[in-house]
Amino acid sequence: MLTIGLTGGIGSGKTLVSDYFAELGAPVIDTDIIARELVAPGQPALSEIAAVFGKDILNPQAELDRRALRQLVFEQPDRRRQLEDILHPRIRAEVKKRLNMINAPWSIIVIPLLLESKQQDLVQRILLVDAPADLQLSRTVVRDNVDANEVAKIIASQATRQSRLAAADDVIVNDGSLEQLRQQVEEMYQFYNQLADSCQSH
Repeated sequence: MLTIGLTGGIGSGKTLVSDYFAELGAPVIDTDIIARELVAPGQPALSEIAAVFGKDILNPQAELDRRALRQLVFEQPDRRRQLEDILHPRIRAEVKKRLNMINAPWSIIVIPLLLESKQQDLVQRILLVDAPADLQLSRTVVRDNVDANEVAKIIASQATRQSRLAAADDVIVNDGSLEQLRQQVEEMYQFYNQLADSCQSH
């Protein structure tokens, strides 16, 4: 099966693009959703995170306080690596498990930090959702109701736009209307159908 890694910076519109693909009938595996499921109360990963980072990263309902954890790991690369060591192997295992359950010629795997986490080996092609940094910033500020400086720091910590574009096989540019975005997704959907067909006939 052809696997497409969907990636892009914060506020680029990855979720919208993956939703459009799903509406068209493409199987979508979202690693952000898997990560959220892995840290649900009662999950081994959550216990491990609490053991490593302390009980302060849990809220009164014993759920993960994402914001507290994000701030903790964001300022300290060593702590971020500790978190990745807990989550990444579990996420990869779950992605592979779900891929085995899909009966389709191709599928999309949403991996926001595909380049940063060096997970390119999970996919055969990289589809980048690209947007100018000022648009990423304004969208994220509105969506997450956060401070612009905080968003600018996150953008600076992620792979550069240039390096993403250099690594991408395919690019969807999200700097116009929703209609234009949907049109690009539909074209890419047809392209992947043709690509998967030609892969299977060889």
